[in-house]
Amino acid sequence: MDNETSTGHVTRKAVLRAALAAGIAAPTVLMGVPALARTLATGEVAPALTPECDDGDDPTPPQTEGPYFKPNSPLRSSLLESGTAGVRLTVSGYVFGLACRPIAGALLDFWQADTNGAYDNTGFRFRGHQFTDAQGAFRLTTIVPGLYPGRTRHLHVKVQAPGRPVLTSQLYFPGEPRNNTDSIFDARLLMSVRDAGGAKEAAFDFVLNVPQNPGPSPTATATTQPPGGSWAAGTAYRVGDRVTYGGPAYVCLQAHTGQAGWEPPNVPALWRAV
Repeated sequence: MDNETSTGHVTRKAVLRAALAAGIAAPTVLMGVPALARTLATGEVAPALTPECDDGDDPTPPQTEGPYFKPNSPLRSSLLESGTAGVRLTVSGYVFGLACRPIAGALLDFWQADTNGAYDNTGFRFRGHQFTDAQGAFRLTTIVPGLYPGRTRHLHVKVQAPGRPVLTSQLYFPGEPRNNTDSIFDARLLMSVRDAGGAKEAAFDFVLNVPQNPGPSPTATATTQPPGGSWAAGTAYRVGDRVTYGGPAYVCLQAHTGQAGWEPPNVPALWRAV
């Protein structure tokens, strides 16, 4: 979802997402991985984004609930119904605590306008809640919300870790003209969005104000690998190292130790085909 490979940089959360998708504990993948700025397209200016979840940084900023929230939304991860009009949108990501560890069972309650910019205030169209899985991941299937007077395009959300206070916030779309005139808009809440065959795919990771222990330190040892060899698990790779895997060649985007499941074609956050 993030355009991590366009300039050869990756975000810390991108590496975390790759690790969690491969079923590997977050503390292991973070060995030797610095927090890097989000990749930018040529000419873009870096906004102040949601802080990386590390060493007590501030959590995802809250925003106003607005006038259209309704409690008791249905439990569902898809807000699509029969005949739903609009551009399909998938939003996925993770919920982390302050030590960059995923939070399982976190509640996410979403609500939004339809493609015409109207909210359903009598029923529950485009409203629904879900819970993160064991890896702290969530996935919402919906449509790109429409515009209405005074606001830019946005999604509403409430996020709550088990037994913790509720974070109420909003998510925004990059490149929207109204982002510059909406008094509520906050660039730290921009999603990463890309086109996907007539639909849109977006990504956003929440950082909640939940204290956490950093977890056990990695104990695995790694061998060194000169550039140009074949990819191998247990090998320590540096930025710029080149390997081959299954024939094609790849360049390393982020220093890490190879793990089973992190073969170059499987983890574009760590490897780019050359």
